[in-house]
Amino acid sequence: MKMNNNSKFRSKKITNFVKFIFHISNITLIIFYLYPGSIFGCFIYNDCGIQPQLTGNFLNNMISSNHIYVFIIISFLGFISYSKKTTFKYIITYLFFISVFLELMHIVIPERGFEIQDLTGNIVGVVISLIIFLIFKQRKKNGFI
Repeated sequence: MKMNNNSKFRSKKITNFVKFIFHISNITLIIFYLYPGSIFGCFIYNDCGIQPQLTGNFLNNMISSNHIYVFIIISFLGFISYSKKTTFKYIITYLFFISVFLELMHIVIPERGFEIQDLTGNIVGVVISLIIFLIFKQRKKNGFI
């Protein structure tokens, strides 16, 4: 099915908007991750030492749920933004790198601590998002979407 010029323009506009949201989300993620303490805890509990939990952690507290949620969203935005064949491998590399790098930075940031549960949550979030994206891409290719 061929796209007319209007559809191509609209598609490019949507992709550019998603790309903008992806970049803003990345900047926000980096700020929140590298801040010495919890920005959300400062606002919600008036205590920067408390990290709010959206849900309980998974697998008997072995994987951080908050980190999974954040990295699913960030990764999915990245995969949509950079889904072209030439850039897709770079976005995968970037997302895995940033998920590991940001957690490792907690080793040196005051009031923060490296946690294997958080690192696992980051990586699992990227993997889940990648699987979902590839399923959608395959279904679209086969004409199901």
